[in-house]
Amino acid sequence: MKVMAQRSWRQGEPLALVEMPTLEPRADEVRVAVRAIGVNPVDWKMRQRGPLRIAARLLGAPPPVVVGVDFAGIVDAVGMRVPDVRVGDRVVGGTDFSRRQRGSYADTVFVRGDQVAVLPSDFDLEIAGALPVAGVTAWMSVVEIGALGAGDRVLILGASGGVGQLALQIAKHVCGGRVVAVCSAKNTALVRGLGADVALDYGAGDALEAARAHGPYRVVVDCVGSYSGAGCRSLLAPGGRHVIVSGDSLGTAIQPLLPPFTSKAVLGRPNRARLESVVRAVAAGQVKVNVAHRFRLDEAEQAHALSQTGRVTGKIVLIP
Repeated sequence: MKVMAQRSWRQGEPLALVEMPTLEPRADEVRVAVRAIGVNPVDWKMRQRGPLRIAARLLGAPPPVVVGVDFAGIVDAVGMRVPDVRVGDRVVGGTDFSRRQRGSYADTVFVRGDQVAVLPSDFDLEIAGALPVAGVTAWMSVVEIGALGAGDRVLILGASGGVGQLALQIAKHVCGGRVVAVCSAKNTALVRGLGADVALDYGAGDALEAARAHGPYRVVVDCVGSYSGAGCRSLLAPGGRHVIVSGDSLGTAIQPLLPPFTSKAVLGRPNRARLESVVRAVAAGQVKVNVAHRFRLDEAEQAHALSQTGRVTGKIVLIP
């Protein structure tokens, strides 16, 4: 099997195409021939200094260090203790370094059965590969933590990004909420097309103050991670929640510890139940996935450089 990996944990080491043996899955694992891999900021953040890198080094598999979480593909081997996944199933899933699994930047991945969801027969594998981290993060932010209901107001900061677009659509088309979206001027038409009731240009002034006129909000979802926590909390209705799409910073970690304890940092950890919910929403046409850029697996460094600009509208996908 081929993987894109750092050969060691040395800081700044580039990713390289590495050949590794293709093994049989363990009893509780499935082996998946990968067809598409979603690129997320967490992928390159795990290569830098900070809590994510430390956790991955302590808990993850030994080098070579394969990054990545998202994948979609076809099951080609199943362990004897996996009862509900079969060879030939088209699946979407996420790897988990805390289980000492290697990442998804590979043509083959090994994960436990509860880390994949079986896809409908006509579900596009490229779209599926872009879903796990962003889709589960958006679902948790709006549905699980935010508990958004019909008619409730939600503010999405960074609404044109990978998580933001999905959170916006889940809020509008799954939950029936009223969505105020903040993005750049060039993307206001995009977010309106996805269902935003109001689209605000962050370049036109203080975005939180502009959003205040359309609140208060049941949920404020900060997909950028740099907005004032106190400012976001001041926009909440009684019982509302401020959700920060987790970055790798001390500020993100501190916000949930501050009174009135209505902030929550979240980074979606894909599991079957959450993946199935997101897949159903996409299959029903409630949520559309915008794959903005495609790279070959061996172009992962270019994909990371693009992701690091913070200006990608939609998702980046690697094709093995």
